[in-house]
Amino acid sequence: MVKLSVIVPFYNVQSFAAETLRSLRANAHRDYEFILVDDASRDGTAEILERAEEELGQAARVIRVRHAANSGLATARNTGLDRANGEFITFLDGDDWLAPGYYDQLVGCIERLGCDFVRTDHVRCTGRSRTLVRVPHGRRGVVDDPRGAILPAERTTSVDYAYAWAGIYHRRLLDEGLLHFTDGLRTAEDRPWIWRLHREADSFAAVGLLGVFYRRGVASSLTQIGDVRQLDFIRAFDQVVEETARDRDAEALLPKAVRTYCAIISHHLTSDRFEPQVARKLRSMSAAALRRLPPRLLTEALDSMDAERAGRLRRLRRRPVRQAPPPPGGPAAHGPAPTEVTGRDSGTGSTSSGGSDGQDSRPGRDNKTGRDGRDGAEVAA
Repeated sequence: MVKLSVIVPFYNVQSFAAETLRSLRANAHRDYEFILVDDASRDGTAEILERAEEELGQAARVIRVRHAANSGLATARNTGLDRANGEFITFLDGDDWLAPGYYDQLVGCIERLGCDFVRTDHVRCTGRSRTLVRVPHGRRGVVDDPRGAILPAERTTSVDYAYAWAGIYHRRLLDEGLLHFTDGLRTAEDRPWIWRLHREADSFAAVGLLGVFYRRGVASSLTQIGDVRQLDFIRAFDQVVEETARDRDAEALLPKAVRTYCAIISHHLTSDRFEPQVARKLRSMSAAALRRLPPRLLTEALDSMDAERAGRLRRLRRRPVRQAPPPPGGPAAHGPAPTEVTGRDSGTGSTSSGGSDGQDSRPGRDNKTGRDGRDGAEVAA
């Protein structure tokens, strides 16, 4: 079996793809596979990936997939997951990069700890600025219960650190159906995913390993573009609340989900990046979302927040009821993404091609589609 599968979606990142691919080359190993998913890029990304396939294929197994239509980050990741052969799985975004030898250290961590998944710190890169971002979990290098790391409700915890690429995951999670993302979400796709991992997996650990460099401030990123795709955070958090409400520990966990949902709504309401019509839809959909939350838990969440945020949400909650449009997109709105597949095994040079399905989410942000709010995981309770 392949030791590690690395799933890397690309969409219109010709300015950054070469650096990403060089960093993969510096992490290549004969029993690693790199699954490069081009989500129907319209710039020169496809040509860069085609040229890189041969070079990378000399040191690792490479599978290159191209979607016929743009489907989003979640779908691109799911396409990669459907082709993954590794004992362990990890992710990288097509405009981020890695330190040399990082994956060897990452695999060593999860093998040594023997847990279901490991979360890592990362470096946030904005222009020339570099900031260390740590997993919000105090115990390092120790195997813990993922469910126990969801709480407390009033503090930032591991479920608020929703970056899929900041970690490594055992294949048994994929086999149990825990690693796929929700089709149709155009942003915040990591949120239902990380909550499901923490509710359903048996063990995890946080480690102080650094090696992923996360690029922020990309002009084409959806976090920089205030269009309707950003509003899918509402459907993402509706899913978090609905699934947590069915959990055996719903009474304990649901207050955290509700409070985080409120914090994210408040954050988006103060953003000035939305187009006027999108801002209006945001207010309407957010008001409807607040009314869907359990009244007692909503009241408790607002009472625990600072006066400015609580007042903003209470005013929104009192808005006249109107027929709110459904969240944009939806699973039914996104069929499988037609794909074209090629593959190259190191040491063989053989290639293969064929059709395949795809799935969805994180597209539209023109590659970084949807690090919700302050790039997603940074907005917590």
